[in-house]
Amino acid sequence: MIFIEVDQPGDPVHDMALGPRLLREGIGDARDILRIYSPQPTAAFSRRDSLRPGYQRAADAVQLTGFRPVVRPQGGSLAAYHHGSVVVDHVHRAVGEPLQPVERFQRYAAMHAAVLVALGADARIGPVPGEYCPGDYSINAGGAKIVGSAQRVTRDGWLFSTVIQVTGAARLREVLTPAYAELGYDFEPATVGALEDVVAGVTVPTVADAVRAAYRALS
Repeated sequence: MIFIEVDQPGDPVHDMALGPRLLREGIGDARDILRIYSPQPTAAFSRRDSLRPGYQRAADAVQLTGFRPVVRPQGGSLAAYHHGSVVVDHVHRAVGEPLQPVERFQRYAAMHAAVLVALGADARIGPVPGEYCPGDYSINAGGAKIVGSAQRVTRDGWLFSTVIQVTGAARLREVLTPAYAELGYDFEPATVGALEDVVAGVTVPTVADAVRAAYRALS
């Protein structure tokens, strides 16, 4: 597996475009490409969000909070992340492999939950009622969502993206609350959490290193 190390991420538009480009173009003969980074403040809307009547108002609202609105190719609904988050983009290039989206959600949710448990969190797989970008394989701790994933499958393979919220949950609530109101989705701000809420002193570099180690163990 090739690791793409990026000390300073690009702007949110660049970051959002890089995963699909790697899926489409690859790097040499590599089948698996992994990028782990801490992003600039980003509000990642889904294509479904962009069709909602309140989308433009939601995009304007997140910009007022200092987050850049972008539309991601993966499914789901609006997710926000920032310097206190760890984003994992895993690209697997394989033409003609059978579709296994549920199996991938299960496999990587289990792996990421194990990483967080090793760091001291009582991490559990499953949605929290009222969470942002709800999904059956969200990871929660302390009653709040701290990890979410989405994926895109194309003829070239798949892109599996995961966001681990490490610090700054209050900042994320400030972004998501007005945007979800404009989009018209059910949302409970208290369900937005971060790992630091349940593991004292945890840092973004610590989490990023733990995730890298977990992926290297798969290689």
